[in-house]
Amino acid sequence: MSAFSVKFLPPNSFLTPKTNITATRLYANPSQTAVPAPAQAPEDVTAERREPRVEQKDGFFVLKEKFRQGINPQEKVKIAAEPMKLFMENGIEDLAKIPFEEIDKSKDTKDDVDVRLKWLGLFHRRKHQYGRFMMRLKLPNGVTTSAQTRYLASVIREYGEHGCADVTTRQNWQIRGVTLPDVPAILKGLDEVGLTSLQSGMDNVRNPVGNPLAGIDPHEIVDTRSYTNLLSQFITANSRGNPAFTNLPRKWNVCVIGSHDLYEHPHINDLAYMPATKNGRFGFNLLVGGFFSPKRCAEAIPLDAWVPAEDVVPVCGAILEAYRDLGTRGNRQKTRMMWLIDELGVEGFRSEVVKRMPEQMLERSSSEDLVEQKWERRDYFGVHPQKQEGLSFVGIHIPVGRVQADDMDELARLADEYGSGELRLTVEQNIIIPNIDNSKVKALLDEPLLKDKFLPEPPILMKGLVACTGNQFCGQAIIETKARALKVTEEVGRLVSVTRPVRMHWTGCPNTCGQVQVADIGFMGCMTRDENGKVVEGADVFLGGRIGSDSHLGEIYKKGVPCKDLVPVVVDILVNQFGAVPREREEGEE
Repeated sequence: MSAFSVKFLPPNSFLTPKTNITATRLYANPSQTAVPAPAQAPEDVTAERREPRVEQKDGFFVLKEKFRQGINPQEKVKIAAEPMKLFMENGIEDLAKIPFEEIDKSKDTKDDVDVRLKWLGLFHRRKHQYGRFMMRLKLPNGVTTSAQTRYLASVIREYGEHGCADVTTRQNWQIRGVTLPDVPAILKGLDEVGLTSLQSGMDNVRNPVGNPLAGIDPHEIVDTRSYTNLLSQFITANSRGNPAFTNLPRKWNVCVIGSHDLYEHPHINDLAYMPATKNGRFGFNLLVGGFFSPKRCAEAIPLDAWVPAEDVVPVCGAILEAYRDLGTRGNRQKTRMMWLIDELGVEGFRSEVVKRMPEQMLERSSSEDLVEQKWERRDYFGVHPQKQEGLSFVGIHIPVGRVQADDMDELARLADEYGSGELRLTVEQNIIIPNIDNSKVKALLDEPLLKDKFLPEPPILMKGLVACTGNQFCGQAIIETKARALKVTEEVGRLVSVTRPVRMHWTGCPNTCGQVQVADIGFMGCMTRDENGKVVEGADVFLGGRIGSDSHLGEIYKKGVPCKDLVPVVVDILVNQFGAVPREREEGEE
């Protein structure tokens, strides 16, 4: 770990947990009355199955010849040419000079543009914005600076109506409108302000998520920033590129829990670190395998493992190596890590992780979980006191996460003028401005941006609104999401009154980037037929998702609802299941 520098925090500041609350615990470990099973694979898992499917050649991990039968098309693209060479051997410089009309004439360069560039965080919008790219960054813990925000604003401003940015559901920035010839300069500019887009797409580790209130929350368990920074630096080799983890069978998500509120959504991550003590030492119990896909959604399960704070990075490496080495590479719908856990069994998978730990040891889980089970999840919108005396943070609502260049410049100015030059992004696509002197809070709230556009106290139904990119930019999306989500929510809000936030998530396709299964009400884009039999844009409606200590994935409530008919469906759900009151009745009673 000493090879990795930690940004933002003094050394070892993350080793002391802080909590003064006692209540029922949320356990990330199996029943302590059970006798732990031996850390070995089930007898029906053969030694041949435990043979690593990849090998190292010329510094990169490649699939062995004997395991190449029946692999998916993306694996074939990786075998044909190593994606990381576009960055690590500067292949992007040459690719950026090729005219786009020439690129499509060669399968190799076409695959570079449509597939391999995703290893650099670049996603070609072939279907809706031919020749333009979305660029996804790495922003551990969602922490960014005013200088970084201004730089991103300067990039998207160059693209006029094509340029914009989105806050993502992994505390991250995505910028849009990028053209290939500009990429080398943009990558250099990112590096100069301490950012990278490396290893943020395809079969790589996604942005490490942490507590958006890390270091400022009076009730936090542990400051997650050091951990998420260390993980990101480890996975990308300090933004230089780390081939050890760039040929995974599929994408892989990680989060570090620092709050009782579980803002980080541990149950939907491939690896979640749950804070727990053991024999006076601070560390983490581990959950593994949570994921969404079109064919299957699964909640993370306990690995029956605890690691001390200093082993956060080594155990991440061991789990990634086990997945890289043993995961299947056929049907892309069956290549997420949980499928491997299913095949090997939890104990079998755990034994493979143990083999890859530096000392080949992994302690069993602790019963001393620090996350409180009966904890009411707090709302971060508006003004809240920090743990630092005399300072506050302000949470502001970014409607469906979309911002323009001028918005970003204004956010950077506000962070500098009223705070410490820092912004925090949340998984609900909103922003927190921390470290505001209490004497400046009123002036900040009077700023036009916060009074007219990014409200600290948004309408109650807007608070929990999340939407993926939709078919405005994304080729996989079946329906438009962002504008429609706003319109439907506004119309519903005119018809009914609710007394508490209702989380509504929109996703344009079954890939569920909008995470509809964790929402109170979710909308997944589809094509359906209206009352006249005409094919129209619609949505499958999900119901019952929960986050926090009693997390639960929602299920289908109604399939194939035409988008034009969604408002009465949502009104009916709110009235019957969330206690909403029709506004006509409300006005009559007054």
